[in-house]
Amino acid sequence: MTVSAEILDRDGRLLRAFATPEGHMRLKTSAGDVDPQFTRMLIAYEDQRFLHHPGIDPVALARAAGQFLMHGRIVSGASTLSMQLARLIEPRENRSLTAKLRQIARALQIERRLTKAEILDLYLTHAPYGGNLEGVRAASLAYFGKEPRRLTTAQAALLVALPQLPEHRRPDRHPLAAEAARARVLARLAVDRLIGAGEAERAGLEPVPVRRADLPALAPHVAESARRKGPLAERTPTTLDRDRQSALEEVARTAAARLDPQVSLALMLADTQNGAILAEVGSADFTDRARRGFVDMTRVPRSPGSTLKPFIYGLAFEEGLIAQETLIEDRPADFFGYRPRNFDMSYQGDVTIRQALQLSLNVPAVRLLDAVGPSRLIVRFRRAGVTVELPKGAPPGLAIGLGGLGISLRDLVQLYAALARRGAPVTLGNGVDRQPAQEEAAPLLDPVASWQVADILSGVLPPQGSARRVLAYKTGTSYGYRDAWSVGFDGRYVLGVWVGRADNGAVPAISGYATAAPILFEAFARLGLASVPLPRPPTGARRLAPTDLPAALRRFTADQQGLAALSRRPADPAPRIVYPPDGARVDLGNGGDGGENGSESETAAERGLEPLTLKLQGGRAPFRWLANGRPMAEPSLRRVSQWQPDGLGFSTLTVIDAAGRAASVRVFLQKGDMDQALPQAGSGPQARSGP
Repeated sequence: MTVSAEILDRDGRLLRAFATPEGHMRLKTSAGDVDPQFTRMLIAYEDQRFLHHPGIDPVALARAAGQFLMHGRIVSGASTLSMQLARLIEPRENRSLTAKLRQIARALQIERRLTKAEILDLYLTHAPYGGNLEGVRAASLAYFGKEPRRLTTAQAALLVALPQLPEHRRPDRHPLAAEAARARVLARLAVDRLIGAGEAERAGLEPVPVRRADLPALAPHVAESARRKGPLAERTPTTLDRDRQSALEEVARTAAARLDPQVSLALMLADTQNGAILAEVGSADFTDRARRGFVDMTRVPRSPGSTLKPFIYGLAFEEGLIAQETLIEDRPADFFGYRPRNFDMSYQGDVTIRQALQLSLNVPAVRLLDAVGPSRLIVRFRRAGVTVELPKGAPPGLAIGLGGLGISLRDLVQLYAALARRGAPVTLGNGVDRQPAQEEAAPLLDPVASWQVADILSGVLPPQGSARRVLAYKTGTSYGYRDAWSVGFDGRYVLGVWVGRADNGAVPAISGYATAAPILFEAFARLGLASVPLPRPPTGARRLAPTDLPAALRRFTADQQGLAALSRRPADPAPRIVYPPDGARVDLGNGGDGGENGSESETAAERGLEPLTLKLQGGRAPFRWLANGRPMAEPSLRRVSQWQPDGLGFSTLTVIDAAGRAASVRVFLQKGDMDQALPQAGSGPQARSGP
């Protein structure tokens, strides 16, 4: 006999169960799934010599026969658990002597083929409990709302009593009959001294349940996804966390009640450390036809609005084009016929990069995308395992920075998971349609650029009325008010929210900040997750004051924009080192306890010296770096490199491009908080600066 297919969370807890082909809710159960007290009570009440008889109990048979002869009717039965299991497997049509003898023969066969433990497990799985409920687990979940691992004495006694006459003793339909049957079980077990008279009396005062609850029905879209893959296994594990899934579904229902009846929403929570999806909600209500709840909106590509802007800024940080306090223009601009406008149709004039991203200004984002190149942004997405949908036959254009492409909520959350991991890609999976995995691919962004972006996003104020939380987040609204987005992360978790219509219709007044962001913060609050601080900045990452910026990073100009766009053409300008700037004093970590230069036998890593990030602009690849006149490594095609210094003090760094043009800077290297004594005036720099 088949059992119900189960979808389980990461701890083996039931998320959802499907009825058998016959329509029964029959959950596979073993003695280990059930409270030991229930098992003892069952054997004591139904079959005291179960562990010793061969399938039939001669003592019970003799007693029943004598009572029948004396009273002319059946006073007590003699069925063992093995005989009851035989009846469940091969139901009898009548109570004739022939049927009874056939049942005895089947019980003897069962005993020869199965162990006592296997017989007990089959009984616990197939025992009837009224309606379509079969098995102790299904009954416990339906009547008590919990797994049967921990039962009260009253609950255990009721579950012992019901299988004898399941339809006549159903507590949701016949509570008085159920209570009377339970009382008979408690009275007999008290006499047998299994529970004691006092405990039986206390258990008898506990009310019987008068309603049947639905079995867990969480994560319907994940369950349907597993179903579409083919015949379901008895138990299908997932990476979901039942508590988080339940909380997120409640958030979705609450939020949907405030929205238009045709507006749907989707949410996804993932662990950035390993890519495991902990909760995903494809719609507020799977059965809601008005919202098309059966459509899993975590998988449907939609326009992401401004949610991709952080990755544009990340590329610009990585290329050394900008710093957080670099000024950039937010004024009307024409990019070969493309004229982006801000969401509120106004312009801010000169703003810092930090302000431009936090305010989600469109023109600065397009200026930077024009500099780094739309195709390079798409390539970076592929590094993170994400393929976006572009207009058919069209190459990547500047419009992709403002939502001119299609991406699903899961893929968008996957991009932000990589951003939270300092650029290291990770594949999100729920264990059903995809397994989570940490990827060995090239990074989405380098660690310093990722930190710069996360630092900016962590400074965005939460929506009005939302609880404050350490969270880096971004919002987005697609063209025509069709999609509202919000994605946020802390040091461990990333959560994405989408709101819109499943039929892609417009929703007046919808926006990422006003509609999706409050749901994001409400979800983090309801999930009960401890706030995990964002990672500390990596070596070379810091937020410089405007006065500390090198001249080239004080303003992002049209000239810089043009140089970046031409950087891969034959007429490249001469190379220029933008980090570390000339005359900088750079900390290389706090490790080590040696002297200023350490012992000659120690390596730089053993003395706690961290690598120094080197960035340049212009020039023609490949590039060769030299430190104090000695080559660092093989020529590189990248404009960002790392160098492991072999000591502290002054160093001269030089880069030579393919055309033989060179640029040099002189920097002073120190370690951690050591109080390094600088040379006298005129022999080196005195001011501290950074990227």
